Amino acid sequence: MEGKENSTSATNQNKQRFKRICVFCGSRPGYKSAFSEAALQLGNLLVERKIDLVYGGGSVGLMGLISQTVFNGGCHVLGVIPRALLPHEISGETIGEVKTVADMHQRKSEMAKNADAFIALPGGYGTMEELLEMITWSQLGIHEKPVGLLNVDGYYNSLLTLFDKGVEEGFIEDSARNIMISATTAEELIKKMEEYAPVHDRVAPRQTWEVDQLL
Repeated sequence: MEGKENSTSATNQNKQRFKRICVFCGSRPGYKSAFSEAALQLGNLLVERKIDLVYGGGSVGLMGLISQTVFNGGCHVLGVIPRALLPHEISGETIGEVKTVADMHQRKSEMAKNADAFIALPGGYGTMEELLEMITWSQLGIHEKPVGLLNVDGYYNSLLTLFDKGVEEGFIEDSARNIMISATTAEELIKKMEEYAPVHDRVAPRQTWEVDQLL
């Protein structure tokens, strides 16, 4: 009986691991309906688990879909947006709480500081850059937060192949390849992220970074 209670307690603890997840995604919806459906599914899963959302602000593309879904579901939404992107014709109206920052660098720092984990949906250059920076920060030892990739309809297959090529050619350590967690469904991805524990060697201890400025 005691073992069963411990198991239940561990499960509940896993479910509560994330209070806020930062989602990087496209400011366009993409051409396939699967991309929009994935954003809605992830948003509904966050609501179901009572996980708040941190995102890049605005109401366009996949960003608008997931933020509106989480907001409508009663969870807190924090949109972090650079001042230059505030005009309505660029980003639309930010959903939930709005935090205006000076530039893109400060945007990433604020998003990272306010999240327990990161997930990338399909997106363009900006989404990929944000994903890669969070992977890099983990490798450097700046944070130990899970970084997940929702590989909808094989969108990121080529990127995953490139990472594997990096390992093969000696530019990425085997252990560091495990920093990024990928899955094809939101439910599978969240489960993997809940179980994530860093196994790679950090470049430098977290204490040596000016973490307050970065995160």
